[in-house]
Amino acid sequence: MYFRKAELQDAKRLAHVHVHSWRTTYQGIVSDEYLQSLSVEEREGKWTQILSGSHDTHVCTVEEDEIVGFVSFGKERSGEFEGELYAIYLLKDHQGKGIGEKLFDIAASGLKKQGFNTMWIWVLKENPSKHFYYRYKPVLIKEEMLTIGKERHREEGLLLNLNEKE
Repeated sequence: MYFRKAELQDAKRLAHVHVHSWRTTYQGIVSDEYLQSLSVEEREGKWTQILSGSHDTHVCTVEEDEIVGFVSFGKERSGEFEGELYAIYLLKDHQGKGIGEKLFDIAASGLKKQGFNTMWIWVLKENPSKHFYYRYKPVLIKEEMLTIGKERHREEGLLLNLNEKE
């Protein structure tokens, strides 16, 4: 395993991980119609845009530089909190090997280097992997409804004190 900052040429492989992680993680939660509508090509465009600017996206690669997971983080977008975990995704076959924890640690230490003491995290209430975040003892601050496709889902807003994470 190797961890590094994402580069512009990683956009397509990030999009692949993003789409396929959604399809496995949210199967049975989000409609199959929506999951099948997700497009690697469309996500590649979004990742190209993100990676073309200033960003804090890091990847985990395995043999032959195959990207199996990534994390993206930075200043919290609403202005209500300090730092935010924008996204963390890992291909199903690579879960349970410590990669998610390492990516999460990269985000936490990156936010601390930016001067942030807290990390804001949005997670779908029905996400079977949400226990991953709860291991770090965040505080549930709020819940909101989110529309994904044609369905409404509840999201949990978690706040993690980065100084207590250590």
